[in-house]
Amino acid sequence: MTTETAEKLDFKRILPILVIVLVDLMGLSIIIPLLPLYAARFGSSPLVIGVLQATYPFMQFIGAPILGRLSDRFGRKPILVISQIGTFAGFILLGFSNSLFLLFVSRIIDGLSGANISTAQAAIADSTTEKTRTQGLGLVGAAFGVGFVLGPILAFIVLAATGQNYQAVAFTAAFFSFLSILLTTFWFKETYTEVENPESSRKRRPFSFGAMREALGRPAIGFLLILMFFYQIAFGGYEQLFSLFTLTRLGMDARDTSGLFVLAGLFIIVVQGGLIGRWSKQKGDRWLVLMGLGTLAIGLIGTALTPAVPIPWYEKAKVLESMAGQGEFRVSIQSINIQLPDDSANGWLGIVWLVIASFPAALGGGVLHPAVNSLITKSSDKSEVGGMLGVSAAMYSAANAIAPLFYGALFQWFGGPVPFFVGGFILAIMWLFAPRVVKV
Repeated sequence: MTTETAEKLDFKRILPILVIVLVDLMGLSIIIPLLPLYAARFGSSPLVIGVLQATYPFMQFIGAPILGRLSDRFGRKPILVISQIGTFAGFILLGFSNSLFLLFVSRIIDGLSGANISTAQAAIADSTTEKTRTQGLGLVGAAFGVGFVLGPILAFIVLAATGQNYQAVAFTAAFFSFLSILLTTFWFKETYTEVENPESSRKRRPFSFGAMREALGRPAIGFLLILMFFYQIAFGGYEQLFSLFTLTRLGMDARDTSGLFVLAGLFIIVVQGGLIGRWSKQKGDRWLVLMGLGTLAIGLIGTALTPAVPIPWYEKAKVLESMAGQGEFRVSIQSINIQLPDDSANGWLGIVWLVIASFPAALGGGVLHPAVNSLITKSSDKSEVGGMLGVSAAMYSAANAIAPLFYGALFQWFGGPVPFFVGGFILAIMWLFAPRVVKV
């Protein structure tokens, strides 16, 4: 491989991976703004909503590192298909859910098989060099961003066309999950060449918590894994409780919040699709990590300070009616256990403030994940990249499991702004420590 080739990303090789991630994320992002409201219609409190949001990442914490190790042994393609089938089954069950119990079961199924993204990241690592890896992982993030734009747009369209029918949105997500299975089966080509030497793969230990402890004990990788964990404690709670915050603070329903997700997704596309590769080459991954921590802290604290002024078009009765649903899945309005704002003093201040605060939050969130994972892959042997990204995904998922419980408890006991203040403070602490430890 020439120096010029090594420094240039082979876009044709990674294109199938990016398309599969895009389709997967379209399915996932369709339901993200809905899930807290879905649970609220069954009488859930903020804490119970936090528990529901924690179920998927907790199950993913168990399943993703195991599947990551298996992808090092059997290849990326079969593991990716298995994880996508689980996601499809979870969305189908979500569509038929008429109780809080079934909502939990659907998230358990999806979470246990949820290695889609970590396996795709491993395939990107297989298909790039050290010079192009951050750019490649950034393009995965850009596919995230495109998915987060198109998914909420589709959610908005489906909700408008079906009169706020949450079940229709879940089945739409299942359709995109099924499409991703077809793409992986018939288009994606195996990227992991180590499967050509099965003897070394058989000797490799499967994932265990001992392997996680060993990874955490490595000087170069350990802090990066810890950083991934605490960054996602702060950002994961922000993502998963954001629609509940906008509902109770500004009176925004699922369609309104989907609009904010579209705006954030567009910004993430610009950052991860065009800027992160350039910044990585010019300033390095260490700079990206420090910048991401600082801007995300500013964004979360800014979100916490959002004035409690409902959006101009907010009508409390209409929002309650939309949350109650329709037909056989309709619930009593009296069962909704979420405090909505009054509609006597609506205005633009709250939504304008929140939009401004969302930009640094989206910048930090869009930069940190690919930058940290890039540093992890550069500090790992080629034969263990999938396993290390599996450990990274496990830390990420563990944080995602803890974050909504933590945020949900703070939300219920101290009010909506408090968890976002706490998340911003955690990131500020990490920003102070990171320059002394991250040297790459």
